[in-house]
Amino acid sequence: MKSQTEKYALIGAGPMGLATAKVLAEQGIAFQGFDLHSDVGGLWDIEAPKSTMYESAHLISSKTMTEFADFPMDEDVAEYPSHREMARYFRDFADHFDLRRHYRFGAEVTEITPVGADGDGWRVAWRDADGAHEETFAGVMIANGTLSEPNMPDFPGQFEGELIHASQYRHPEQFAGKRVLVVGAGNSGCDIAVDAVHHGQSCDLSMRRGYYFVPKYVFGKPADTMGGAIKLPMWLKRPIDSLILRWFVGDPQKYGFPKPDYKLYESHPVVNSLVLYHAGHGDLTIQSDIKDIQGKTVTFTDGRSADYDMILAATGYKLHYPFIAPDLLNWQGSAPHLYLNAMHPTRDDIFVLGMIEATGLGWQGRHEQAEMVVRYVKGLRANTASARTLKAEKAKGFERATGGMQYLDLARMAYYVDKATYRGAVTGWIKKLAGEGTP
Repeated sequence: MKSQTEKYALIGAGPMGLATAKVLAEQGIAFQGFDLHSDVGGLWDIEAPKSTMYESAHLISSKTMTEFADFPMDEDVAEYPSHREMARYFRDFADHFDLRRHYRFGAEVTEITPVGADGDGWRVAWRDADGAHEETFAGVMIANGTLSEPNMPDFPGQFEGELIHASQYRHPEQFAGKRVLVVGAGNSGCDIAVDAVHHGQSCDLSMRRGYYFVPKYVFGKPADTMGGAIKLPMWLKRPIDSLILRWFVGDPQKYGFPKPDYKLYESHPVVNSLVLYHAGHGDLTIQSDIKDIQGKTVTFTDGRSADYDMILAATGYKLHYPFIAPDLLNWQGSAPHLYLNAMHPTRDDIFVLGMIEATGLGWQGRHEQAEMVVRYVKGLRANTASARTLKAEKAKGFERATGGMQYLDLARMAYYVDKATYRGAVTGWIKKLAGEGTP
């Protein structure tokens, strides 16, 4: 028995949820949005219950490469906007496209279960100030983000100081008078380490592996805008970009950083110049991986040891969809295995939006993902040839759109794609789906 409603449930009012809501409204697909917070913005609103923002957080990509194409950021916004500017941007986006009226705010989705086979609908349960509720929808679009569930490691030994995850960090005064060890040197870890240098008694940075460091500016312009109109193949782009990095960054190993044991772009680079500056000036000591912790003494794998009052684990986040059984999302390894990171291979009424990372993808790349999915739903309802072709394509088996890149075998890289390969596939489907009468 097919679902008696054509309305979709949309979970999340962060940037991915808002992009999806905009496209659903444009394409005439009825939906009900849900978000735990009292307003839009997702993690970019530092006041949101699941936000992982900290006061000094800024975009690591420029506004030019990040903004939605049909809603550019104001000219007076900084090239690398702060989290407060980004939160304002998403609130303005919601106002401009009149999206708030589609949402239930302060609503926590607690369970999603299929009514039956594909097309029979989904039962969505949620809680809000008025209690528990339940409703059946034709389908579900999950856009609750990828950076809310901390990945907290089990450290060897017992630490008697303060142990927190980066998700618990909000302001640099938390470091006042403390000897700080930051574990993990991704973008957030390096940002936070710079804060600790200025506000703590001392700061060390523990790294398991090396990273490639990218400056934010090259010749006075945001580095990510310098690619030009010519798109180089990876076999040529990698040595050219490596040479440019040596010119502008130098050799991080001279400051104590480990040498990366992988090629450029096989993991995300760190967009930060200040961490190199402070390491080069002796303000920040680079340590190896942790071997043991006893009391406040940390021993590292290279035999060195030091005492700390605080350990901050900047060890990333895990994909987290607690309201739905993993098998319903075709979960394999560290992430759901979905066609173009969004579409279930056999069901056409459950989608995950925003489970995607790629260098330079920006919000526009995510908007395209939403448009592909929504146009597919509309095409299925109209029984178009392109929708039938896409349905068959995703059902016959597929690989992630890596473009041949050998990404590191890490949980945080499990949904990484090659930007050119991914956007090419997604925009190709959009053109096909839009060519059969959808506006």
